[in-house]
Amino acid sequence: MDNILLIGGGGREHAMAAKINESPNCDQLYVCPGNAGTAQLAVNVSLNILDFSSIKSFCVSHAIKMIVVGPEQPLVEGIYDYFEDSDIEVLGPSKKAAQLEGSKSYANQFMAKYGIPTASSKHFTKESLKEGLSYISNHSLPIVLKADGLAAGKGVLIIDNLDEATEAFQEMLSGKFGEASKTVVVEQFLDGIEFSVFVLTDGEKYIILPEAKDYKRIGEGDVGLNTGGMGSISPVPFYDETLQEKVKNQVIDKTIEGIKKEGLDYKGFIFIGLIKVDNEPYVIEYNCRMGDPETESVFPRIQSDVVSLFNAVFDGTLDKQSIQIDPRTASSVFLVSGGYPEKYEKGKAIRFPDSLEDTQIFHAGTTLDQNNTIVTSGGRVIACTALAESMEQALQKSYKLAENTRFEHKYYRKDIGFDL
Repeated sequence: MDNILLIGGGGREHAMAAKINESPNCDQLYVCPGNAGTAQLAVNVSLNILDFSSIKSFCVSHAIKMIVVGPEQPLVEGIYDYFEDSDIEVLGPSKKAAQLEGSKSYANQFMAKYGIPTASSKHFTKESLKEGLSYISNHSLPIVLKADGLAAGKGVLIIDNLDEATEAFQEMLSGKFGEASKTVVVEQFLDGIEFSVFVLTDGEKYIILPEAKDYKRIGEGDVGLNTGGMGSISPVPFYDETLQEKVKNQVIDKTIEGIKKEGLDYKGFIFIGLIKVDNEPYVIEYNCRMGDPETESVFPRIQSDVVSLFNAVFDGTLDKQSIQIDPRTASSVFLVSGGYPEKYEKGKAIRFPDSLEDTQIFHAGTTLDQNNTIVTSGGRVIACTALAESMEQALQKSYKLAENTRFEHKYYRKDIGFDL
């Protein structure tokens, strides 16, 4: 039995913590920094997730054997590499491998090299501004502009007007997303329906986790500003055997082959964001960790001991593992603070229903105030997750939970799954 440190403080980490905590292979779970939800099943640790030396000191003094990394930033900054010479295992890719998420242009070049289906694209910097403007002026509409680096899920613009695209392109190169948009990727727009596939890999072998579909926009019918995610559904009804086979052969196998051939150290999750165009899969993006809000509907469906799966990544026995998946549908509906994703207030007391009746609450932006009351501390506050025989039944339960969980200025989308 091991002591485990889970890095992160959102709904994704609460959902992961709940699963890790069920494992007979986990002795004591710590979460850094955690939230009011993780505090109910683990020990929260108040450390900066990018202060690797403080994290290492904590791990040594608390006999931590494994670090599970939730968010992308520590991975892109090199937490895996920092612990490479220690006997503490880090579930996550090396800094170089994390470039699959950390740099859109790197990911696009990787996909081109290994024949992985994706949109055609070119990348530009301030130095090639003129060339970029000319490229945009001859580009078909709509046009996709992506900040090359990490922009907290907000660095992608889809524009169907040339003048607006030109203006946005110049704004991005002038620092609209800070360092993240020093390079801008101009991409072909793919018209289809999106979904996400998740893989746990040791860089050579892999197992496929449940897939999911998330809902990014703030408004019903998928309108308005992008958010960190307003909800998710797993499994995805249109992800049939034919499409699964195509994704496995054309995307997953080729991605793992590329990771091997590039000599990338990759021990962790690969999130593959896909779009189905005329029943063909195209990769929109890679993430080097689990998704949020997808984890809140994916992890509740995993019936296997996740710590055993994590251990198999490090001891090379991933191909000997089988993963048990709950065949039911999981739905997750997010409660967010009024005004989010723009300006919103914090510190609103949250009242939970007396009975959860076969549903789960995952905390995302919560904390305890001085009176030990659970209050809001972020834009996305609570994920209301439910499992049921059908998507409709699962959503019914999620919405009942959403309705009965209360805080001032609460908002949630009432149409999750509308396009399925």
